[in-house]
Amino acid sequence: KKRTGSCGRSRLRAPRRPRRASHPAATMGRMHSGGKGISSSALPYKRSAPSWLKITSQQVEEHVCKLARKGLTPSQIGVILRDSNGIAQVKSVTGTKILRLLKRNGLAPEIPEDLYYLIKKAVAARKHLERNRSDKDCKFRLFLIESRIHRLARYYRTGPKKLPPTWKYESATASTLVS
Repeated sequence: KKRTGSCGRSRLRAPRRPRRASHPAATMGRMHSGGKGISSSALPYKRSAPSWLKITSQQVEEHVCKLARKGLTPSQIGVILRDSNGIAQVKSVTGTKILRLLKRNGLAPEIPEDLYYLIKKAVAARKHLERNRSDKDCKFRLFLIESRIHRLARYYRTGPKKLPPTWKYESATASTLVS
């Protein structure tokens, strides 16, 4: 049905089709923005260690543990190994991932890395709000950050069990988690 208004133009229009991602794997969007980014890393086709790499898996494991003892996160360890040692994928050399190596040696972080950085971001936003009370945008962004923290914490409590079932995020004690 078409209804026409006083000017003769159609008032009812066909519904708009939803925008599709340009890449089939990038259908899941971000939580608090409209982005559906398609950038990702390109892993090597061969899953075995490169022939030119002369370092053994035992040496890589010792190096990973040494970097973890310095206080680096698993992703920072991976970047250092890639940039300074030429190890593109630790898994291709050792057969296990960095976080699993750290767990085996008792050096894994107590809370997952993505949750840690969200809590760190929330602590920084809360500190900013203490100094600038009238910053309404920061207050809104803090609310969004904390809702992401709660959602991620619920996932880690129920799914992979990386957090104890009684773990709860509290803004008052958050600064002790990231210090």
